[in-house]
Amino acid sequence: MKTANVIPFLLISLTSYPLAVEAKLTETISKPINSVGIYLVQQPKFPDNGAPTGRRRGGTSRDGCPTLSEPVTALVPGEETVDKAEGTTLSKNTSKSFLTSTVAEYPSFLFYIPALPINIDAGEFVLQNEAGDDVYRTPLILPQQPGIISIKPVQSVQYSLQINKKYHWYFKVYCEDRKRASDYFFVDGWIQRVVLTPRLKSQLSEASLSKYKIYTDNNLWYDALTNLADLRYTNLHNARLAKDWDDLLKPIGLQDLAGTPIIQRYNQLPTKM
Repeated sequence: MKTANVIPFLLISLTSYPLAVEAKLTETISKPINSVGIYLVQQPKFPDNGAPTGRRRGGTSRDGCPTLSEPVTALVPGEETVDKAEGTTLSKNTSKSFLTSTVAEYPSFLFYIPALPINIDAGEFVLQNEAGDDVYRTPLILPQQPGIISIKPVQSVQYSLQINKKYHWYFKVYCEDRKRASDYFFVDGWIQRVVLTPRLKSQLSEASLSKYKIYTDNNLWYDALTNLADLRYTNLHNARLAKDWDDLLKPIGLQDLAGTPIIQRYNQLPTKM
């Protein structure tokens, strides 16, 4: 008789407890996990309603500039396509960056710089509103060795992003004389700040160091890339972070940069050229 009384209790416990745990996991983690527990990065989603696009990879040659071994590249979601001219064998590589969201008031921007000729070390970062007015503009002294750099505007109200507003950014590498405005390699793109919802804020607070996983769940690629890049910068030999970095770059088509070191971070007041 005692056994008969215990069994219904166990059945109730075994059915109700997993439901409670499942509800908690669904609330805090929406990322799929495969059968061996490896974290899976979902394919990013981007607006297809005529949202503005930019240029993710710059060229390697242009008039008045030395030839670069690799293109300057923005670490943002985008795509590369090869367009063939009708009736010819000529083709043209097109690199596109997509409008991407952030919850950061002062986001960071990541760029890959190839090995630069000894006479090239001048760069510039520009952030403009939709009307084309400067929000933030600063010159940069660039490193000579190849690697990834990050640029973060100073945390001052005049440089902050407003919610639901779109901003156009440019990163330029000048050829010799930075005052000759036409002589530079460049990439550009668009960013939009969105609301940090209470649910997302709660998820981030529970994520500890792995906030980048929550950001990718919510299609916040600027924030995901920045968070993981910062962790890798201070934990250079962490194998798990290196693996996650590789997994993060693959779905946005930048896996060729997975082994590239993060060599410098800029956070400076804007100054005149």
